[in-house]
Amino acid sequence: MVELLHRVRVFVYQLNDGAPDYLLLRSAQGIEGFWTPIHGPIGFGEQLESAIRREVMDDIGLGRPHKLLDLQMTSRWLVGDEEVIEWNYGFQTMPNADSLKLDAERWADFRWSGFAAAYPSLELENDRAAIIRLHAMLHDAA
Repeated sequence: MVELLHRVRVFVYQLNDGAPDYLLLRSAQGIEGFWTPIHGPIGFGEQLESAIRREVMDDIGLGRPHKLLDLQMTSRWLVGDEEVIEWNYGFQTMPNADSLKLDAERWADFRWSGFAAAYPSLELENDRAAIIRLHAMLHDAA
């Protein structure tokens, strides 16, 4: 029997003069830490938007998004007897969100980066695909 695990991946961004800056976080896992968006589990019976807001609040201390974008791309893979399904979202915050309250147990560092620096910093191919989608959606909306 396969157990389903649902997770969210949240790409926090802010617009400065119409250009997006993306928030990247480095895991507190020491040498294996790499740059990533916010991510975490969706609780049993929890709505997607509630999970997104909870993860963002717990990890960096930001409340409601200025805008929440469904990237309309899910990732699925099998790990042993678990099937992981990840839902990708964009979370717009207001400019100058530099006073983040980082969860120090989970994250060692953060930085705001434009697309040209953010894209190659992401280790996982699914994250790269998601940030391309988000960047294209933001460009089309401008």
